[in-house]
Amino acid sequence: MQNNHKVAGAVEAAGAHPLAARQPAYPILNTLDRILAFASEVPAAILVALEILILLAGVISRYVFNSPITWSDELASILFLWLAMLGAVIALRRGEHMRLTTLVNRLPRGIRNWVQLAAQLVVAVFVLEIILPAYEYFQDQWMISSPALEIHDGLRVAAIGVGAVMMMAIVLIRLLQQAAGRQLVIALVCFAALCGVLWMVQPLFFKLGNINLLIFFVGVVAVCVACGVPIAFAFGVATLSYLALSTQTPLTIVVSRMDEGMSALILLSVPLFVFLGLLIEMTGLARAMVDFLASLLGHVRGGLAYVLLGAMYLVSGISGSKAADMAAVAPALLPEMKKRGAEDGRLIALLSSSGAMSETIPPSLVLITIGSVTGVSIAALFAGGLLPALIGALALAVVVFFHTRNEDLSGIRRASASQILKLFFIALPALALPFVIRTVVAEGIATATEVSTVGIAYTVVVGLLIYRRFDWSRIYPMLVETASLSGAILFIIGCATAMAWGLTQSGFSRLLAESMSAVPGGKAGFMVISVFAFVILGSVLEGIPAIVLFGPLLFPVARAVGIHEVHYAMVVVFAMGLGLFAPPFGVGFYAACAIGRVNPDHAMKYVWPYLAALFVALILIAAIPWISTGFL
Repeated sequence: MQNNHKVAGAVEAAGAHPLAARQPAYPILNTLDRILAFASEVPAAILVALEILILLAGVISRYVFNSPITWSDELASILFLWLAMLGAVIALRRGEHMRLTTLVNRLPRGIRNWVQLAAQLVVAVFVLEIILPAYEYFQDQWMISSPALEIHDGLRVAAIGVGAVMMMAIVLIRLLQQAAGRQLVIALVCFAALCGVLWMVQPLFFKLGNINLLIFFVGVVAVCVACGVPIAFAFGVATLSYLALSTQTPLTIVVSRMDEGMSALILLSVPLFVFLGLLIEMTGLARAMVDFLASLLGHVRGGLAYVLLGAMYLVSGISGSKAADMAAVAPALLPEMKKRGAEDGRLIALLSSSGAMSETIPPSLVLITIGSVTGVSIAALFAGGLLPALIGALALAVVVFFHTRNEDLSGIRRASASQILKLFFIALPALALPFVIRTVVAEGIATATEVSTVGIAYTVVVGLLIYRRFDWSRIYPMLVETASLSGAILFIIGCATAMAWGLTQSGFSRLLAESMSAVPGGKAGFMVISVFAFVILGSVLEGIPAIVLFGPLLFPVARAVGIHEVHYAMVVVFAMGLGLFAPPFGVGFYAACAIGRVNPDHAMKYVWPYLAALFVALILIAAIPWISTGFL
């Protein structure tokens, strides 16, 4: 697949095989497919453009004219959920939701076809199950109006129901296109029988208590992922199954948690930075930066890999989202690194591990959240976060050194001083972009969400007036690609947020805190348990939800056993970052695969040395408090 129709080169996605469209058996299906494409892609492209204009107008109005637009963030938030859901619809239609295919591809062809059909039906079951709760949630939210514009909140959350209906239509079209009639009937009968059996034994699940956590959040997720169900839908169906079969909780809570996960305004920086990355490439800024950096380090083995680590260190925290950070860096460096012979999987391993490495770099939302829920000084957390990330970067640099020590540089010549100087002046407007973004945030001109729009405006001006490269015909495809990639990422976050709520309500968080406070070994024992626990929590819950849940419980225990709160915070954040980017459950790993357009199966085998290096760095950070507290 090429360009917009792929996620990471060979990413197998929710339907890429078998959901990727082939020539339909009936002309009507082709017509319906085109209608769905138009109904999702055109509004999504318009929404991306509107979000950019609204937030940029807010910055200009506030900073230039000293007349803030009070409703800009509110309108951006209302449109954002529609953008996220339409993007998820586009990703499903194009086959761009991330999924694993390692086990499925190893099965005999006949069995593989059945497993792939079952994966499609799991997607159908999840989408079908949320349509009615989405409608009920729409009715509940209709009574709430936004404070400035007085728009019914139901108009915003209707995006979830509309998106679910469109997804259901896409799944039905793909099933009719791909599956033989007899095979589809048999699969539907088997699925209906399985659902019936599970419903009949529902009283048994009520008696199992917390064993259900293992059954649904480990067993069901693992089986779905192994069968090639898209990651987001695997999380979603596990959560729905847990709530429906083992609790009395209404399923509308799943929709509300998905809304919460996808609607956080800070996540709006994800599509905006994705678009900024595409814009940097189209206008020539990426080429100018890469040419200059290559002239400096291109003759060094692994030179551009070191540049990637440095770039992630510098830009991290600007957007408040690891996915957005990676989206800002990857388009400028990965294409040139691939041209120089770097393997796709190894590049994604480096990109994802650099995202884990940079979790403690301020201004990190996770650090701000820790300060707000635990009372730890945010200024102290910011001061303590730089050195732990540097230790992680050095650990990754060691791995890069060994992986690239035999790199063939026979075709690479060292640039002369005059060439470097010339390329520097050419690249200067492009190199200024990160400093423009950082300055805009530091001076309070724009928020972390708005800053990407300033970068977009700067890039447009530089592309038009300085580099004189601006292909207007590419704008619409770039807007659609931005929506698709962002929707795939945000839908994972939404479903993961719902799953996190299910874990919390089970009492798992309270039980964990009680168990950790009773571990033997005092300070050292508590720290060891914390490291492993937060690696797991980071994989399942991500940073902010995990901190909100467990920070108030565990930080007092850490203080009681004599651990400095800033030191403990750095260990916790670094560990969660490691879990967030560790397959098979780490959402950050799949986000990196989507951004870098590489098959998760291909990248997974390369990521372990980098994660091992980060784990060594984590041990050092945990064992040496000065790394976190030396600059306080």
